[in-house]
Amino acid sequence: MTIADATHATPPPRTAHRAAPRRLALAAALAGGTVLLVAGPAAAHVSVQPGTAEKGGYTTVAFKVPNEKDNASTVKLEVTLDPKHPLPSVSTQPVPGWDVKVDKAKLDKPIKTADGMVNEAVTKITWTGGKIEPGSFQQFPVSMGPLPKDADQIVFKALQTYSDNDVVRWIDASTPGGEEPEHPAPALKLTAAAADKGGGDAKNDRSDTNATASSKSAAGGSDTTARVLGIVGIVVGVLGVAFAVLTGRRRSRT
Repeated sequence: MTIADATHATPPPRTAHRAAPRRLALAAALAGGTVLLVAGPAAAHVSVQPGTAEKGGYTTVAFKVPNEKDNASTVKLEVTLDPKHPLPSVSTQPVPGWDVKVDKAKLDKPIKTADGMVNEAVTKITWTGGKIEPGSFQQFPVSMGPLPKDADQIVFKALQTYSDNDVVRWIDASTPGGEEPEHPAPALKLTAAAADKGGGDAKNDRSDTNATASSKSAAGGSDTTARVLGIVGIVVGVLGVAFAVLTGRRRSRT
């Protein structure tokens, strides 16, 4: 082969080990994009924050409403409370730019509370007048209680209305252990109260008993210590007197 032939020779093809990293990077990017596309819509439904509260107590939750559209704003939210578990006390927190309307209805069976009998309860809360722009979300705080003691969750049905008149109905019930529906209804899970878990009065009683026992033990220990110190003092005193007597006798003999 001449020098000219060597100069114009065709370069060797790329080796497999050079192309592999680029292929892996492209595959990772595609996989990441797929995950984002799948996870995006699933995380954009109307929800209750926080999602848990204690049975029989009062709590403040916020209905978190994200805007899923790129070309329309959310202009209305309607939340219907669970008629199976009416709540005696429901109050809303003002949200800047939004008007709120609270609907009530008489109960078939009055509810007994610490303040007396309750004959009506809130059935629906509606927020209007504001806007949730694309790419944004809004929270609507509500205080409620006392929560039922005979249920594991409270389900709310929410209707989200957009500026293009599209209404998304978040009313589908979720099945434990099953796949999440396309439009799941917001749900507040109810957990056992501290007293029901053994952490209430019984725990306090045990703590008081332990504290009393500790106090008695400490007092007994203090008395024992005082007695021991007293005996030691007496012994030391006797030894001191004996030593002084012996020393005096030795001096007198000298």
